[in-house]
Amino acid sequence: MGFVALAVVAGVHRTAFAATVSDEDVQAIASQLRCVVCQNLSVADSPSEMAHQMRALIRERLAAGDRPAEVMTYFVQRYGDWVLLAPPARGLNLVLWLAPFGAVVGGLVLVLTLVRRWRQAPIAPSPATAPVVGAAERERLAAELERLRD
Repeated sequence: MGFVALAVVAGVHRTAFAATVSDEDVQAIASQLRCVVCQNLSVADSPSEMAHQMRALIRERLAAGDRPAEVMTYFVQRYGDWVLLAPPARGLNLVLWLAPFGAVVGGLVLVLTLVRRWRQAPIAPSPATAPVVGAAERERLAAELERLRD
């Protein structure tokens, strides 16, 4: 009889403690995790059963006294950095974080180089770059023009 009373008290205490975890706390963590079934949705937005179980596990761990960072670490240890919607900027992920900025800088350098070349390019050919016509070609042109006039 004592054991049953202890189990009931423990169950009531655990339920009361779990009620202190707010939905906002669960949503805040769930919105940072990728659903392992949907893969393109966060756990907070996914309608899958697995996402529901992950949200329940988040609530359970928070109710057990884990801090949000510890809950995130739990999921990273279980699924790897892939489970994070915003993976940490380290290792190969650092390249993925920096690649867009590198592409923008490279594009700006390319545009500035092209604009500078266009500004420096002559608008009309200068006499120095005009083709040189030899005496034989001049005689041939004159003969062709005479033939056309007739």
